[in-house]
Amino acid sequence: MKRPSGPLVAMMLCTTIMVAAPRPASAAFFDSAIIVAAVNTMNQAMNRVISSIGNQISSTVSSSVSDLSNPNSLSTIMSKGFEQNANYSKAQVGAQQRIADAQNTAMAGFQKRIQDANIRDEHMMNPEFCAGLDTQQAMIAASKAARSGVEAIAIITDARGESGKGTPSYYGAGQGVAANMALHASRYCSQEDVDVGICSSVSTMPNADQHALSLFGQDTLSESGGIEAANDYATTLIQPVSPAAIRGQELSSTTGRELALKRRSYNSRMSLARYVMTFITSLESPNVTLNDTQQAELVSEGLPKVTQASWLQIMSLEVSRRVSNVAWNASLQGMPPATVMREIAIEQAQSNYLALQNYRMQMLNASLLATRVAQQEEAAIIHEPLPMPSPNLSNGQ
Repeated sequence: MKRPSGPLVAMMLCTTIMVAAPRPASAAFFDSAIIVAAVNTMNQAMNRVISSIGNQISSTVSSSVSDLSNPNSLSTIMSKGFEQNANYSKAQVGAQQRIADAQNTAMAGFQKRIQDANIRDEHMMNPEFCAGLDTQQAMIAASKAARSGVEAIAIITDARGESGKGTPSYYGAGQGVAANMALHASRYCSQEDVDVGICSSVSTMPNADQHALSLFGQDTLSESGGIEAANDYATTLIQPVSPAAIRGQELSSTTGRELALKRRSYNSRMSLARYVMTFITSLESPNVTLNDTQQAELVSEGLPKVTQASWLQIMSLEVSRRVSNVAWNASLQGMPPATVMREIAIEQAQSNYLALQNYRMQMLNASLLATRVAQQEEAAIIHEPLPMPSPNLSNGQ
């Protein structure tokens, strides 16, 4: 138990003396002075006690409330609480940061995997691309073979049109007529020909040398007579019989030279016309082996199945495959954007290639038109009457 302080003991002692001491009967005034002094002393003592108690209370309260050195003070407890709350906040912020970092890391990895998958899909070789590339290579090979075929046929037809040595009209137009009739009877004999005795039996392709179907009836000419029939149709269409050439002593006269000049002009026009027909024939000549994809496209289109195909057939199959082929259209639906762009680029390249081929054909058409204009103008100036000079009678002449 805490012992009483000094002022409190003095106050208690004074009070005891005042109560216990006997008071004289004749000392009333003295007793009042003593009482007043005792009261003052007691007040002072009380004030000191109260002041001491207040100081102690203030010190105790200050120590209990604001003294940070006191571990049990309110300030210390609140400071610890605030510090703890701050630590909690720091820990929460740190945890959120770690969660955000983990989420960002995971999302970055996820996005990278998506990007890798897109790159893989965009650079993955598509089977349709391989099929298209095979077709393009076959197309170029067929074009090269067609050019060789044009050159080979043109050499023969030009010599025939000029009635060169070894050709049917070398010795005259009569020989050319006989050779043409013999060829027709051996390859294209019809029932009418049999009836008049030109040939003994009907051919498998009667009158094919005069039917446009022989040249334009199919994209690939058959190797069993189809190429010959197309070429013979072009011969019948352009120059069935070549006239005899002007040679020898005929060239020594002025008239012979004029006829030779006209014959060379004739030969040039016939060569141009035959070249156009030969060019068309070469585009339909079978010269490239079809692959499995092209064979399947033939079957799906209901066309006759062939092993060797022409340039025109290959181009037709490639165009039709991208228009109506179910497999290609289904594959197109699942193509990534990069693959679709490659398909578009391939088709643009094919369009440019076809535009070039059309340009070459237009050059031939322009040459034919120029030839026709030249012929018309030549005929006009030849048949135009020349003005006759009249004598001037005024001067007696």
